Amino acid sequence: MKLFVKQLNADAQEATGATEATETTATTNNPVQETIIAQPIVEETISTPHDDFDWSVDKRNVATYSKEEKEKYDSVYENTFVKIEDGEILNGDVVGLTKTDAVINIGFKSDGLISLNEFRDLPNLKIGDTVEVMVVEKEDRNGNLHLSRKSARIYRAWEKIMEVHKSGEVVTGLVTSKTKGGLIVDVFGMETFLPGSQIDVKPVTDYDQFVGKTMEFKVVKINETIKNAVVSHKALIESDIEAQRSEIMGKLEKGQVLEGTVKNITDFGAFMDLGGLDGLLYITDISWGRISHPSEVLKLEQKINVVVLDFDDDKKRISLGLKQLTPHPWDVLPESLVEGAIVKGKVVNIEDYGAFLEIYPGVEGLVHVSEITWANTPINAKEFFKLNDEYEAKVVTLDKENRKMSLSIKQMTEDPWSTIETKYPENSRHKGLVKNITPYGVFVELETGIGGMIHISDLSWLKRLNHPSDYTKVGEEIEVIVLSIDKENRKLQLGHKQLEEDPWAALQETFAIGSIHEGLVTKKDDKGALVQLPYGLEGFAPNRHTFKEDGKQVQVDETVPFMVIEFDGNEKRILVSHTRIWEQAKAEEAESAKKEAKAQAEQTKKAVKAVQAKVEKATLGDLGALADIKAKMESENEEEK
Repeated sequence: MKLFVKQLNADAQEATGATEATETTATTNNPVQETIIAQPIVEETISTPHDDFDWSVDKRNVATYSKEEKEKYDSVYENTFVKIEDGEILNGDVVGLTKTDAVINIGFKSDGLISLNEFRDLPNLKIGDTVEVMVVEKEDRNGNLHLSRKSARIYRAWEKIMEVHKSGEVVTGLVTSKTKGGLIVDVFGMETFLPGSQIDVKPVTDYDQFVGKTMEFKVVKINETIKNAVVSHKALIESDIEAQRSEIMGKLEKGQVLEGTVKNITDFGAFMDLGGLDGLLYITDISWGRISHPSEVLKLEQKINVVVLDFDDDKKRISLGLKQLTPHPWDVLPESLVEGAIVKGKVVNIEDYGAFLEIYPGVEGLVHVSEITWANTPINAKEFFKLNDEYEAKVVTLDKENRKMSLSIKQMTEDPWSTIETKYPENSRHKGLVKNITPYGVFVELETGIGGMIHISDLSWLKRLNHPSDYTKVGEEIEVIVLSIDKENRKLQLGHKQLEEDPWAALQETFAIGSIHEGLVTKKDDKGALVQLPYGLEGFAPNRHTFKEDGKQVQVDETVPFMVIEFDGNEKRILVSHTRIWEQAKAEEAESAKKEAKAQAEQTKKAVKAVQAKVEKATLGDLGALADIKAKMESENEEEK
């Protein structure tokens, strides 16, 4: 008995008639296979129980298919399956929809499920639609087909992003959210990064205003390893600006007037937006007058007309001017501005030699230091003037051609020196203010424009000053007497000590040579010591006259007696000595001892003569006595010598 097995395709099944009642059929997920058990055929010889079955004979006793038929049926069988690989992208049909998933048929042996979350951009998805999906896994752990539409979209989006990055094509994207340092943009269904610096040519601080907006971008950077892309909206603006810049630069001419918008203000000027091209308006070209900062005249976003002063095609720099649109103020001066006219101006600049007053915007005059006051004393302009202070002045000279003007403040008042002899005659007494002190004297101002100097020697009769600041200070009031007037040179010679009589003449007898006075040592140096004497006089003790009897010198702040050894009233000088006092005492003591010894010697001589006269005849004993007296006299003579 033999068992016949036949594999039929659809055509063969149709060609085959009704099957016999005894046939049985088995069906699997593979293409249809039909197993037919034929009626046993008795053979003459059977070698084994199994070898007698001919597997190549079908129920119709057809032994085998021809080669062509076999290849045909094998091809039909193989084409019933779709060959797929993991990561492959292909189209699938929506064959079913549930509340959470879409059933996708890609022609594989089983269908795949994709979450409806991946179809949020297709709210009208229906059965029969064709969608592009990616095969994530042919069989996952549960044997299911794993498909993803999101992965397919990202893959296709990345391909497009790489393509537009190479071509520089402009793409459209939706700003979906804000992130640290920028925005997230959906381009072709893939998330890209838009840095904050690439949003606009102007700095952007509020990122939220762009969320939800659809904008155009350029892909400026990609990272193939992590499949990340950076886009820029600023690049589009800059390319447009560059096109506008090239167009404007091609039409620029010096002297051309353009309308611009104040884009930025700095200390040195303002940047103007000329419609895609920036130009710089320097502070010196904003106004004919002096300004300390451009913000005094300009405001941000202000639209003004400016003139092209210069431009550089290579560096694309444009220098602009605003003041050049109006005539120069010196060219339109009023006729009333002439020499001798009284004007009012504001201090705009101060130099050592004077100050500049702005009479009109762009028209300035110089007040030289010599034209500040009638006084002949030197004046520091930087101490006298302050910026932005206003003064009235008289026009002294006016040179419109060279645009120069000199002004005078002092000529706004009468020259006080014209009547100096009347108001300040010689020997008249006045009070003044100490304005300046020099090593040789003190400058005193009696009134504005009138002043004189007190020489250091005319400050005090008694004090010997090293510097006038030892006697008075700047800002103090001092009483003076006019010693002399030099009207031509505008000088007054003043004195202070002359307010009192010269005490030296009255004190000459008091401080006679040899007189002794108590003195306080106030200062010492290698030459000697300064000694403060009674009545305010000051004496000087040379160094050799400062020794005490014990060999030590008198020290500062020590009070000891001093002897006057020289008094010069004309030179106002007193020389004193402490050493001379004790030296003189010793000399007097020695002289007294000498006189006493001499007197004793005289008495001895008289006694000897008296004895000699009484002795008529000398004896040996007398001679001995005389010899002793003679020896004593000789000894006394030696001591006296």
